[in-house]
Amino acid sequence: QVQLEESGGGVVQAGGSLRLSCAASGRTYSIYAVAWFRQAPGKEPEYVSDISWSSSSTSYTDSVKGRFTISRDNAKNTVYLQMNSLQPEDTAVYFCASSRYYDGTDHRQYDYWGQGTQVTVSS
Repeated sequence: QVQLEESGGGVVQAGGSLRLSCAASGRTYSIYAVAWFRQAPGKEPEYVSDISWSSSSTSYTDSVKGRFTISRDNAKNTVYLQMNSLQPEDTAVYFCASSRYYDGTDHRQYDYWGQGTQVTVSS
C-alpha cells in the first residue's frame, strides 16, 4: 500500500499563493503517477494536475495552466503543487492521489488517496 498525506492548505486572498505538499510513504516504488484533484461541496472530484513519478512528465487542466506548477522530489517522496494567482473558484478540498498504472484525469483510476487539505480563496 501507499500512504499519502497532504499539507499546506489555508486561507488566502485572491491573487495570493499557496504551496501544497503530498508526502508518500509505504510502497512508493509502485507509484506510476501522482495527481492532484480538488472537490467542492456537492461536486465530483475535479482533476487539477498530474506528474509521472519517473519521468516528471506533467499535465494540467486548462483552468490552472500558467498559474499552478506541479513538481516532485523523489528523494523526499514528495509531490508539490505551487498555486499562484489564486481565485475564489479555486476554493476546494485538494487531494493527492497515486496510481500504479495510470496518469490522467479519471479519478476512478487512482488507487490511493490522501485525506485532503482545504484551500479557501477569499475575494
